[in-house]
Amino acid sequence: MRDSVKNALKVSKDIFSITDSLAFHPEKYPVDKNRKNNDGSYRAFELHHYGVSYRILESEVKILRLRHTSMEPLEY
Repeated sequence: MRDSVKNALKVSKDIFSITDSLAFHPEKYPVDKNRKNNDGSYRAFELHHYGVSYRILESEVKILRLRHTSMEPLEY
């Protein structure tokens, strides 16, 4: 039980750390290949079996989705 709590804290810390860094390097990750009609502002990456989708806007980066990779992506 202790290991699972410890691992969960590490995963959440890593995800928050990377998403916080997107403010400084928003184009670090590739264009989201699952996004239809992507103008290049939609990006995605995977970390610890979680997929993170985000969008680069003029004055901010919005996190759109956090999904475990074992789940099927929805069309959007």
